[in-house]
Amino acid sequence: MRNTSFAGMHCSLAQSLEVMGDWWSPLVLRDLYLGLDRFDQLVTDLGISRNLLTDRLNTLLSAGLVARTPYQENPVRYAYSLTEAGRELVPVLIALTAWGDRWATPPAGQPLRFTHTTCGKVTTPTVCCSECGDALTTGTTTPSPGPGGRTAPGTALIATVLTH
Repeated sequence: MRNTSFAGMHCSLAQSLEVMGDWWSPLVLRDLYLGLDRFDQLVTDLGISRNLLTDRLNTLLSAGLVARTPYQENPVRYAYSLTEAGRELVPVLIALTAWGDRWATPPAGQPLRFTHTTCGKVTTPTVCCSECGDALTTGTTTPSPGPGGRTAPGTALIATVLTH
């Protein structure tokens, strides 16, 4: 269960984590991306309790990351799918998986590989500049305030970053 709320932080990362920042939600999104779309499939794959999965799915539904469609009427059962917003999170999850492959690899090795369908090659995802395509690293990026930038909880460092 979540101990802290980031709802009051004036930070896009904090707001993103408020929506999907518990341990289970990224795994639910991953499984939906991988094609598991039924409640029982998610329970079985994740080993998550039914109550906790219900809570996570409701949070993801409310946030607009997941949609549900009935596939059975009596009793009503739903198939879950990623919305556009949920699909836009998949590259973030893939990049986090690549980080895990490098720094926290399971003992048996990399459990999943990604193939870029455009070129047909197995890929190691990187985060790239939208303008030039170069990889983004801490050494090649500089933070600066955006139009909503202000000194507030969650963004207090903006003023510090700009003055140094």
